Amino acid sequence: MQANHRRDRELLDIPGVARYIASSVRHVRRLVAERRIPHYKVGHFVRFDPDEIDQWLNGHHRGPSAA
Repeated sequence: MQANHRRDRELLDIPGVARYIASSVRHVRRLVAERRIPHYKVGHFVRFDPDEIDQWLNGHHRGPSAA
């Protein structure tokens, strides 16, 4: 993240990101444990930047292949 990055939205906790991506808390915890989702560790807290989650979701988009 750039030093001049302005955060327009608050960081999400695990239940918040689970709701945001329509998943379960357990699944989000597994993604964190496997380091498959962008997150921050602040002490023992895990937090997520909604903008980074949007980018992560866009990178995992699957659709019809061009024929």
